[in-house]
Amino acid sequence: MSRSALKLRSWPLTILYYLLPFAVLKPLVRVGWRPTSRVAIYKSVPTRLLSRAWGRLNQVELPTWLRKPVYQLYIWTFGVNMKEAAVEDLHQYRNLSEFFRRKLKPQARPVCDSHSVISPSDGKILHFGRVKNCEVEQVKGVTYSLESFLGPQTWTENQLHKTSFQDQLVTQEGNELYHCVIYLAPGDYHCFHSPTDWNVYHRRHFPGSLMSVNPGVARWIKELFCYNERVVLTGGWKHGFFSLTAVGATNVGSIQIYFDRGLQTNSPRYSKGSYNDLSYVTNNNQDGIVMRKGDQLGEFNLGSTIVLIFEAPKDFNFNLKPGQKIHFGEAVGSL
Repeated sequence: MSRSALKLRSWPLTILYYLLPFAVLKPLVRVGWRPTSRVAIYKSVPTRLLSRAWGRLNQVELPTWLRKPVYQLYIWTFGVNMKEAAVEDLHQYRNLSEFFRRKLKPQARPVCDSHSVISPSDGKILHFGRVKNCEVEQVKGVTYSLESFLGPQTWTENQLHKTSFQDQLVTQEGNELYHCVIYLAPGDYHCFHSPTDWNVYHRRHFPGSLMSVNPGVARWIKELFCYNERVVLTGGWKHGFFSLTAVGATNVGSIQIYFDRGLQTNSPRYSKGSYNDLSYVTNNNQDGIVMRKGDQLGEFNLGSTIVLIFEAPKDFNFNLKPGQKIHFGEAVGSL
């Protein structure tokens, strides 16, 4: 493409290209101008800055008289079931942040004891199954690299001799690697819990973008989960490797892990592609963080995505259907 054509490749023209009939800008196309893709435009939006601004807005205390109409609008828009909330009186939530992070009544989410893996959160099942060729599907037909998502394997040195990253994660002979992706909508319960009995040995925090993880956007942008900020918890359960990853999204810069007070997400500055590691295993604590099925683990502000990647025997079966609605405590799968 000539320099003159490159100069024509400007944002104003691109916006006009998508808004006006094609024939209006046809002469420019003839001289080599091409519009910037919609994906590139979306990636350039300062979602981290917008999310921080949204986070500050959420902290603003609302006047008592304004709380009920604001929250009722949100409840109507996103289908929130307030009968499950531990506090049903809308006037008790001082700001939007408290309302988003509302707790549930103790018996609202009974934990299934008959299955080895339960859903860690409320949400929608986007995809599940065996991991194949070191790739995981974020939605049907759209994949991302397992290594790009989890980062380099550094937590079990005895597995590094294996050539495939996927094989490095499998610690027991005859086992397979499985995954499950759960999307939390804005109206869902925003806390997440331990999906099984396991030990958390390691935390890896990837600063990154905060693009929407809505299923429509996930179909649109390949490796979306690898671009976004995320917190990867890795460890082990009775069948080998186990991990839970909390993926951030637009207006969800805040990811909290209850046992990790030092975690700071959505910081103003970060290096693209960088990550921060923390080991929970010390000389005085070889077990890391011991979690039991159903234990409180963390929370999002607004909605986001949970990705489970774990090792299990070949006869592990999922009790799920693609696209189904699921609640925390319900069965994901078992042997």
